[in-house]
Amino acid sequence: MLADNVLPNNRDMETISIFPLSTGLFPDGRLDLQIFEVRYLDLVRRCYREQTAFGVVSIQEGKDVMVPGHIPALFSHGTMAQIETLDTVQAALLRIRCRGGKRFALHRSYPGPLGVWQAEVTYLPADPAVEIPPELNYLALRLGQGIAQAQKEGRLSDLPLLAPFRLDECGWVADRWAELLNLPASDQLDLLREADPLERLRAIDQTIGGPDSR
Repeated sequence: MLADNVLPNNRDMETISIFPLSTGLFPDGRLDLQIFEVRYLDLVRRCYREQTAFGVVSIQEGKDVMVPGHIPALFSHGTMAQIETLDTVQAALLRIRCRGGKRFALHRSYPGPLGVWQAEVTYLPADPAVEIPPELNYLALRLGQGIAQAQKEGRLSDLPLLAPFRLDECGWVADRWAELLNLPASDQLDLLREADPLERLRAIDQTIGGPDSR
């Protein structure tokens, strides 16, 4: 199955295992999953043991559980997920917490061994540390206020965030809002593949409606 991108002819492409999901993931974002499908139990255990990452790609059409004879349509970009904690709830039930890593463009995907999807990808550059301009600083302030309130109430672990909190960087703040706003998957994709972190934050500003919105 081909994604939206044209297949590049270079040596930068890598083949990775991917996890199609109904939700997206951004760099440094937090992703909590319960793993029960046989095809993913082995993948998750191996990734945790070897400290390797797997890719997370949002599903454009289809389901995130295996349906015989059905091939899900995937969006063209995703994010690597590094497992930080793994808890064995039962023999066939794992609970994991992941941190988002590098973004990638997906060029081709296909079912691999045990039904685990494989993909040929190229990685996107990491965000440079771009300072937030004054007119957009309200986005960092609101996010910081939410974090401070959660810390005060002892419920910081309930937030879908992971430290360190880089509230002075356009990319980090934009990505956290992209996850918190519960945007449609197509809008998340537009943000994920935007290379300029300042433009990504400006897009969040337009979505929210400016500093006077509630």
